[in-house]
This record gives sequence, C-alpha cells and structure tokens, in this order.
Amino acid sequence: MQAVESFSFERYRETVDWLLSHTKQRPRIAIICGSGLGLLADSLKNQESFQYTDIPNFPRSTVPGHEGRLIFGELQGQPCVCMKGRFHMYEGYPLWKVTFPIRVFKLLGVETLVVTNAAGALGDSYNVGDLMVIRDHINLLGLVGENPLMGPNEDRFGPRFPALSDAYDRKIRALAMETARQLGYTSFVKEGVYCMVSGPNFESIAEARLLHSLGVDAVGMSTAAEVVVARHCGLRVFGMSLITNKVTKDYDTQELVDHHGVLEVSQRRASTLQKLLTELVGKLESIDNSSGN
Repeated sequence: MQAVESFSFERYRETVDWLLSHTKQRPRIAIICGSGLGLLADSLKNQESFQYTDIPNFPRSTVPGHEGRLIFGELQGQPCVCMKGRFHMYEGYPLWKVTFPIRVFKLLGVETLVVTNAAGALGDSYNVGDLMVIRDHINLLGLVGENPLMGPNEDRFGPRFPALSDAYDRKIRALAMETARQLGYTSFVKEGVYCMVSGPNFESIAEARLLHSLGVDAVGMSTAAEVVVARHCGLRVFGMSLITNKVTKDYDTQELVDHHGVLEVSQRRASTLQKLLTELVGKLESIDNSSGN
C-alpha cells in the first residue's frame, strides 16, 4: 500500500510562527467563507490581511468566488480570522492539504470554527435563498476511503479514532435558531443534513435521488472534511449552508445548474447570512466553553 502523504507537525508550526510574527491579533474564532460569501470577512474591524500565496505552506485557491486571503480582525468585539476562499479536492488537492488551515487555526489558539458553504437543496421543503443550519453531515468521501485523517495519527492534535456524533455544536445551533427568530428570519432558516461530494461536476439525477433517499437535505463539495479535522483537534463547530439551487431529481426537467448561478444567489443573499452570523458571533461568549455539546 502506498504511504499516505501529509504535513508534519513542524510544517504546521512553521506556518503558525510566520502568522504570529506578522500579526499581533490572536483569534478565538475562525470563519471559512464559502463561494461568494466573503462579505462577512470584509466586515471585520481592525483588519490585517494576507494573501494565501504569501503564507508558508498554504495552498492556493483557484475557484471563482474564492478570493484567497486570510483576514484577521474583530467581529462584534470577538477576535476572529476569516478564510476568504477555501480549498477543494476537485482543485487537485489531497484532503490533508484541503484541511491544512484547520490545524493552523488550532495552533493559533482558535476555539470555535464556523464553516459556511453554498449548497444545492435536495429536501423538498427547501427553496433557493434559504439558510440551513447544519445539524449533521454525511461525509461521502470518508465513507469510501478518502479521509483527511488517514495515515499516521498526530497525537498532538487528537486521538486516532475521534467521535463525530457531536460534530456540530448543539448549543451554538440552538443559539443560531434563536437569533434567526429574533431577526425575523424563521421563514427561511432551517436545520438539516449536509452531504459532501467531491465535485467538480454537479450531481446526476440518479445520484440526487440516492442522496435524497439517504436523508440528505443539501449537498456541496466542501465542509465535511474540514469539520472532521476540526473535531479531531478539539474545536467546536458551527456550520451553515446557503441554498443556491434546487438539485434536479426529475428526468423531465430542463433546468441546469452552473457555478455562475450559484455565485449570483450567494451575492444576493450574502448580506442576510452576514447579519445572522455577525449577531451569532457576538453571542458566542455566553456559551459554556467547557464542551459546548
């Protein structure tokens, strides 16, 4: 069997030391902005920004809608770091490199990871423009042997066999739903199950029907692998999907989805997502940090 390649602990440390030497900010919350959702990163106060290409060991983001900058700053008084653009397996990166920033965040002192994405709806009750709080996920890649934790375990990050029954923090999810109620967003904010596929093609009708039968509410090409690594190293996680399209499950339909359409919906709904997450981040300090689950 071919050996599984990965970064050593020292490579992560090299990246962290570079960042610590270039900024005095010490984030406690990390936010990953999905396709077209970088507006939240732009709203940080006291910003310090770094191009991914300038950061040692960082991959490059190659997808439209993913600008490729790491931004430090404050949101609602909370010290944060935002990824304005993430990495994907379909760009040619192995999953250990896709998830590289997560362990960097851990070593920076981050305690909470917020992941956002653009996703296609499989659930019949979902509409374009809805926001879905992720209750759980199906890591389809992990089920078929593509897992970012494969290879020798690094005990300094976490255990060999991490549990994922508590992947998405219950208290933060409840707080998000209460915040949505306070903002008057209840008609389009729901909770559901997300599934990660590899992409870059969108799903065939047969694949969409299969995922729907498995209980998947929304499907996308990111997030689950990041969450696996985050939970492995002890970060608490909150996830939210912006529903940018309805996944076709009917052979008689003539509708086709494309990335340009995804970005258009993301840009129209980005301010709403930003408002909800900004309010939520401001309330995170009220949650017990001991376990959160």
